[in-house]
Amino acid sequence: MSKSVNHAIQSKHCTSLKSEFESNFVQLRKFIPNLEKNTMKTNQELQTDVQNAIKWEPLLNAAEIGVTAKDGVVSLTGVVDSYAKKLEAENATKKVIGVKALVEKIEVKFPSSWSKTDVEIANEVLVALKANWSVPNDKVTVKVEDGWVTLDGELYWNYQKNAAKNAINYLGGVKGVSNNIKIKSESHDAIEQKDVEDAIARSWSIDDFDINVAVSGTTVTLTGTVNSWYQKDEAGRIAWNTPGIWHVKNELAVDYEYAFS
Repeated sequence: MSKSVNHAIQSKHCTSLKSEFESNFVQLRKFIPNLEKNTMKTNQELQTDVQNAIKWEPLLNAAEIGVTAKDGVVSLTGVVDSYAKKLEAENATKKVIGVKALVEKIEVKFPSSWSKTDVEIANEVLVALKANWSVPNDKVTVKVEDGWVTLDGELYWNYQKNAAKNAINYLGGVKGVSNNIKIKSESHDAIEQKDVEDAIARSWSIDDFDINVAVSGTTVTLTGTVNSWYQKDEAGRIAWNTPGIWHVKNELAVDYEYAFS
């Protein structure tokens, strides 16, 4: 191949690469302003995003829930006719980018024409717990006062504790749930800090660069910063899966702007 032909091919290749680079750069410049906007979300923008997230949930599209936002702290107020709706509003809010903390003051009030006694609610709770295979039989005690359910007892795993609460979230007549169940693992193996760190690092959904793990006896403490509420909850969930664990102190701070610093 002659030098002139080889030069022409190289020149054509360089032109093609330049064109591709310029095209990608134009697209990147379009993306950067939106990225900067996301990292500097105003109180009004955050309030609107939370309001829209709540309205997007089918269970909540007719609910009247007040939303205020200031410096990443979102407050929810209003009245709903089921505990399930209260939980849906909380969960929808936590998923919104920019929410760092949640103050929830939603009340659950049932229509005056419809009511259940505490005894009826307690019986339904016991049936729901017994029907859930994740909750060991006769390990959870139930107290109901004015529609508010309190769970006590000792279980071996945190997923069992969560399953007990989830089993009654959608029961009629329930106004709220206090989950006071304690975790006392059957495992007596020493908790290794590196095991917890490795488990968190294996999750594709968590940036563990600034997550610090400390182990003291049967307690794991998580500190540092993550860029979403989901990552905080997921890191805590993974830590709870550690054999031998009794307590998790999830002290991770949520800072969306941290992801772009």
